[in-house]
Amino acid sequence: MFYRRKTNKIKAKWIKEFNKLFNEILLPTQLKYGARLVGRWMTEEKDGVIEVFAIWEYDSQDQYEAIENKIRADAEHVKRVQNRFDEIGRENLKDFFAEEIKQEFITSTVPRDKTILR
Repeated sequence: MFYRRKTNKIKAKWIKEFNKLFNEILLPTQLKYGARLVGRWMTEEKDGVIEVFAIWEYDSQDQYEAIENKIRADAEHVKRVQNRFDEIGRENLKDFFAEEIKQEFITSTVPRDKTILR
């Protein structure tokens, strides 16, 4: 298995909007093309920032890349994202993130059948 951890540091005033964007637009498209969400969590606010991170599972790096290519090529998805950005206000997007988005590829140290992911 191939895992991806994606971390966003969001300014607290935007967390509700960020979670709404994820749940209503980003997640359905990821699932549509075969991405498997292990889970998504957020920390408590610290200094006006909330860290949100998700772990995704794929069969391989090739599968991950194929899914990402399909998402980027999905014109309806791109349109939904752009429309939501317009609703939020593009000038506000500069204030959304406290830091750059971080993406890492990680390896499990435990056999999958020893986890709840069986």
